[in-house]
Amino acid sequence: MVYLLSLVLLAVGLYCVLVKRNLIKIVLGIIIMEYAVNLIFIMFGYRTDGRAPILSESQEITNMVDPLPQAVVLTAIVIGLATTALMVAIAVRLYDRYGTFDITKIRRLRG
Repeated sequence: MVYLLSLVLLAVGLYCVLVKRNLIKIVLGIIIMEYAVNLIFIMFGYRTDGRAPILSESQEITNMVDPLPQAVVLTAIVIGLATTALMVAIAVRLYDRYGTFDITKIRRLRG
């Protein structure tokens, strides 16, 4: 069920990117898609009643949560923040040059 909700979140972000014509809405759609993919990836490493992957000599290796998706998602969040900052900076520069966030008007005003 949670996978389905994550896919719905991914579809909402994809809808924003494909249908909307406002640059800010497109950037928000990309952000929504990034977090939906991160959520799906984290759920792949989840285990019911799992425990932290800290090994000691008195514990046996059973039902540990996979730490690799957590580390990859943490890296993806940092990279996503940098790309979001770049997209917003480009959107602001386009607004300064053309005076609009509408991509159809920006294409017509190409010069």
